[in-house]
Amino acid sequence: MSKIISMKNLFRGSLRRKQTVVGALSLILFVSVVSFVVFQVTKDSVVVNANGKEEEILTHANTVGDLLDSEGIVITQYDKVSPSLNTKIVDGMTIDWEQAREVTISVDGSQSKVWTTESKVKNILEEANIEVTEHDKVSLALDAEVGETNQIDIQKAFQLTLVDGLEERQVWSTSTTVANFLKQQGIQLNEFDRVENGLEKVIAPEDRITVVRVEKVTDVVEESIDFAVETKSDSSLLKGKEKVITQGEAGKVARTYEITKKNGKVVEKVIKSEEVIQKPTTKVVAVGTKVVTASVSRSKSSASSSSKEFYVTATAYTANCSGCSGVTATGLALSDGMKVIAVDPSVIPLGTKVWVEGYGNAIAADKGSAIKGNKIDVFVGSDAQANSWGRKKVRIKILN
Repeated sequence: MSKIISMKNLFRGSLRRKQTVVGALSLILFVSVVSFVVFQVTKDSVVVNANGKEEEILTHANTVGDLLDSEGIVITQYDKVSPSLNTKIVDGMTIDWEQAREVTISVDGSQSKVWTTESKVKNILEEANIEVTEHDKVSLALDAEVGETNQIDIQKAFQLTLVDGLEERQVWSTSTTVANFLKQQGIQLNEFDRVENGLEKVIAPEDRITVVRVEKVTDVVEESIDFAVETKSDSSLLKGKEKVITQGEAGKVARTYEITKKNGKVVEKVIKSEEVIQKPTTKVVAVGTKVVTASVSRSKSSASSSSKEFYVTATAYTANCSGCSGVTATGLALSDGMKVIAVDPSVIPLGTKVWVEGYGNAIAADKGSAIKGNKIDVFVGSDAQANSWGRKKVRIKILN
């Protein structure tokens, strides 16, 4: 019986201890729940706008920097945070965070890297102090966003000279081949045109690109053909005299030319074919061969020359002297080197062969109004020779 009582007491003691533990645990749980509720209720509500995406965060953080750090957001020196990291957290505030990214900018193949929070090309270039002109070539439009490539390629423009035929102008271009440059400038090359620069050559600043405009045209021209001159000896005419037997007449020929022009100027003219339309008529001329001969007159008027030798007053003249025709009284055409004297035919008949002192053998083939009596005029080739001869007394000898 005593054992039974003892067991009951033990059971009751154990039950009381269990009830005590459960009560303590319940109290702790209640306090924890209350504390959690109080902790949650006392948090500040903050909106974080990260790269355009908003998220509401409840926090006990003291500053903006603490909040971002607690959210695992690493801030670099290039990022933009508003308000600043040292700003105290206030319930209901909004924090804006723009994360910077690395953008590669290539200018004529030379690369540089920049960190930026800007997205538009023009803003990124402005931030990097890179100026572009309307002539420069940019891989993206200035108002476009860089996108995922994170790269901007720029080709800087430069000036060079373009000569197109006779037109010369200054133009802008970026680095490219001559062929592409001409295409960009709207220059079309015709069949015979040529470019003085190699088409595969890469253009450079201050280059001179020259296009020569070559044109080949066919032209038919009607031209005259000179007539030939045929001479025939005529013994009935005095030597030196000529007589036209048949008048010459020019012919006509149609010639086809291939004409090459460079920049509008004719540089080559080649006959491709010709057709005679009218044949020329040959001019026939009779040339006199008759030589005048005469014997010395034995009349009283020439008594002074009955002897073979005598003295005369001699002057000189030329074929082009004043009033001279260049043809002697006997029909001889005077030319340099001929030995001819003008005489008074009543003293020395025309055709007489003579020797003149200081002049040599000659023929009396001319006369003149001023040549009277024992006077002669010797023919010389120039005015200087005539002036040198002057007026002098010379001995003359009749040879026939």
